[in-house]
Amino acid sequence: MSGSTKAMGVLTVGALVVVTGYTVALGSNGWLWFGWVVLGLVTVGMVASRGA
Repeated sequence: MSGSTKAMGVLTVGALVVVTGYTVALGSNGWLWFGWVVLGLVTVGMVASRGA
């Protein structure tokens, strides 16, 4: 796994923690979850392209 792929993974996990904390503290925000899903899909795509 390259450095950029690892960085995207860390960013995705960090974003999940932030979005979850926001949801617990202030209530759910659909746009935040949508953004996290998009970020997760980009990360999965990077991992898949490295493995191919």
